[in-house]
Amino acid sequence: MNPETRQKIFKAITVVVTIYLFLLSINLLGHSFKLFGKEFAEAMLQTTSNPFTGLIIGIVATSLIQSSSTTTSIVVGLVAGGVVNLENAIPIIMGANIGTTVTNTLVSLGHIGHKLEFKRAFAAGVVHDFFNICAVIVLFPIEIKFHIVQKTALLLEKAFEGVGGMKVFNPLKFILNPVIEFIDSLFSNIPYNDIVLMIISIIGMFGALALLIKTVRSLVVNKIEIIINKYLFKNDFMGMIWGTLMTFIVQSSSVTTSLIVPLAGAGIVRLRQIFPYTLGANIGTTGTALLAALATANPIAVTAAFAHLVFNIFGIVIFYPLKMIPLTLAEKASEYVSKSKKNLVIFLVLYSTVYIIPILFIILF
Repeated sequence: MNPETRQKIFKAITVVVTIYLFLLSINLLGHSFKLFGKEFAEAMLQTTSNPFTGLIIGIVATSLIQSSSTTTSIVVGLVAGGVVNLENAIPIIMGANIGTTVTNTLVSLGHIGHKLEFKRAFAAGVVHDFFNICAVIVLFPIEIKFHIVQKTALLLEKAFEGVGGMKVFNPLKFILNPVIEFIDSLFSNIPYNDIVLMIISIIGMFGALALLIKTVRSLVVNKIEIIINKYLFKNDFMGMIWGTLMTFIVQSSSVTTSLIVPLAGAGIVRLRQIFPYTLGANIGTTGTALLAALATANPIAVTAAFAHLVFNIFGIVIFYPLKMIPLTLAEKASEYVSKSKKNLVIFLVLYSTVYIIPILFIILF
């Protein structure tokens, strides 16, 4: 074996290892979020009293535990137990879509040292936010007035009446959870272990990301581009299917959309290719709660799970034809933050208020 071949094999192994570490860090971050805020999130989910409060609670709860699948599954359980009614559950589910996109933005910050790279990565990180925000702005008032999501979900529940639940094998959990549990056990007895794990996971995520970018750059990028453009993102339909399947398998839209951010930063995938992929991720992430609901055999719980699916489908029907709105917003935001660190700080402060102000409002009132 010649030195060049050995070097390529070594770099390929490095890519696999760094992707594993990157995924491990993202999942560890989600785990630390859950340790930090799951009880608070569950308590909030039970206090919803009106649609607007429910929307805020959905955003905040999901930003704390970083999984719309988990939030929706909790809501399904609360609906099944009669703690939350269906009408109040739907705004929470809408808010969950917005809250799940924090990880993408964090990942994009790993490219901050290179202006053009950061601009591309940041746009890829926030386009999911803007799509979800636009969908909520349009569909939330319509739902309050006409209950179209609820009515459609009820029709789907009738069609699936009597269908039992099933469990789907999650390969990421199989290879990552034992390591996460081991790391968790190492830090379980130290003070503020949730915060320590959060810091470690963020450092690990940025470190793995930097090594991954460096290694991918040194490989034959043109070949990677050919594979991605020819097979994975050949067209919008393929991108959407790929996003749906990937997210359904790993059961986390945060993971699947975060994975694509480094590719966008490197210029391998364009923002317009990423957009349908994120739409597919929104569909795929509804699978966990839907299976959980079918397993309960509770009609109202199944309807709540279908509401998440219906909301995302309606969002796609509206904003895929109008994709220039979220795409333009993402591009304008990335242009603004990439101009200076001051602009980035201003944007991140405004961005964080979406989560901080509702938390303070709920705590104080």
